[in-house]
Amino acid sequence: MKPHDTRGMIYRPHVKDKLVAISFVTVGELLFGARKRKWGSAKIAELDRRIQAAVIVPYDRELCDTYADLKVKLETAGRPVADNDLWIAASAVRHNAPLISNNRKHYEHIPDLVLISEAPAVKEIGSQMSIPGTKTGSDAKE
Repeated sequence: MKPHDTRGMIYRPHVKDKLVAISFVTVGELLFGARKRKWGSAKIAELDRRIQAAVIVPYDRELCDTYADLKVKLETAGRPVADNDLWIAASAVRHNAPLISNNRKHYEHIPDLVLISEAPAVKEIGSQMSIPGTKTGSDAKE
């Protein structure tokens, strides 16, 4: 049995009682991942429910300008970022919203981005899951 994924619990305080928005790029990545892994209809329905509960940030001209400006700055600094990650970051920068991601390395050098990442905490929890006798996730209830 796979250990319980704890990322949702760690990030919950950052989103509780807040308007949650996701980039149109993130929606595409989520749908791609679900289809690639051939998720069943129940799992797809739950993903759709979660997507519909958020505001999807669309593209507009200002977002395109923000993306271009960030890409120039990052390439000039010798720190290029993958295009999809940069579109996601540009969405956050354009709307002055913090970006919550467990992929700290993908976003930590992007100018003007407010990044919230619990990546070190998630790594620590994951390492504790491999300690014999440690009860985590569903095992903790037993």
